Amino acid sequence: MNSMYFTEEHDFFRKSFQDFLQKEVVPHIEEWEKTGTIDRFIWEKFGEMGYFGLATPEAYGGLELDLFYTVIFLEELQKINSGGFAAAMWAHAYLAMTHLNKEGNHEQKEKYLAPSVTGELIGCLCITEPFGGSDVSGMRTTAVKEGDTYVLNGSKTFITNGVFSDYLIVAAKTSPELGNKGISIFVMDRDTPGISATKLDKLGWRASDTGEIAFDNVTIPASNLMGEEGKGFPYIMQHFALERLVMGINAHARSEFALEYTIQYMKDRMAFGQSISKFQALRHKVAQLTAEVEVCKTFNYVTAKRLNDGEYVVKEATVAKLTSTKVADDVMYECLQLLGGYGYMEEYPLARLLRDSRLGPIGGGTSEILREIIAKMVIDGKDYKPAT
Repeated sequence: MNSMYFTEEHDFFRKSFQDFLQKEVVPHIEEWEKTGTIDRFIWEKFGEMGYFGLATPEAYGGLELDLFYTVIFLEELQKINSGGFAAAMWAHAYLAMTHLNKEGNHEQKEKYLAPSVTGELIGCLCITEPFGGSDVSGMRTTAVKEGDTYVLNGSKTFITNGVFSDYLIVAAKTSPELGNKGISIFVMDRDTPGISATKLDKLGWRASDTGEIAFDNVTIPASNLMGEEGKGFPYIMQHFALERLVMGINAHARSEFALEYTIQYMKDRMAFGQSISKFQALRHKVAQLTAEVEVCKTFNYVTAKRLNDGEYVVKEATVAKLTSTKVADDVMYECLQLLGGYGYMEEYPLARLLRDSRLGPIGGGTSEILREIIAKMVIDGKDYKPAT
């Protein structure tokens, strides 16, 4: 199946990225997991290697490669056992940078996108609010136009890279009376007066800085508006397809990692005079989990190919995230069980994998919301359209 989507060049990229992660990242993971802070140097190393520019146009320093380089980037990040580190990297490259790439004008791209590719600047995407997560249209943050400026007030929460990033992509209501037709998107510098951030303490994703951000009469130039005023909601919805596919790919990749580790453990672990990999009840459990992961992986690859070809895959990406994250949670639970008491120990990878994986069915749209989105499409006949 791999040959259907991956060329020899893709394979070379995967191997070089694996080597990079083992040499430059893995030695620091335990420290970053403990401190919740990823050292700045690694962002610049990612930038030097071009890893942040895989999907970015060459005009702004990127490589403008097909989406399967991104698939490899995501898969390999899941196999070093730090969902937090992986999230910090992909949230920068595929949340913040995606909006800059798609909605930013030339000046905004020169100022923010080009240095994001090199790792000089780190971005975050601010949509979720304390009183509204999956209900994007219910956001309360406002941006009131005053002359040639906008004044923002409100708050955002659960923002990956929300504390240590250099710039923020922020959704706010410029016309609250219009509901989701009154949302706009802005880019702004972290050090703009009135912006403050509080770091949140999480169950998993410990290496990443997740923050709650407050905007207190934050005044920014009107030129910081991205795209058209009032088009923020369709912009956000359009990019949710990529975000959800990213999380689906993450899920199948960490499932594979967990299963590979568990299978090797089972082969090495002896009980009642034989390897526990010989016990039928355990073998069949692994077989079932492997089958489910393989189905998710295949569907995710097909969806990635369609997205790469320019199709609007909102339904497929929603299905990918909903299914893959559920399977990943099942895999982590069962693999931890197969390790017995060792699965519960922090020195083994399954404890962290279980915690990190649990965010899958929550972030980027909860599973409950995703089921309703799918129901609207398949039962009510709703047809989501891309932003125009």
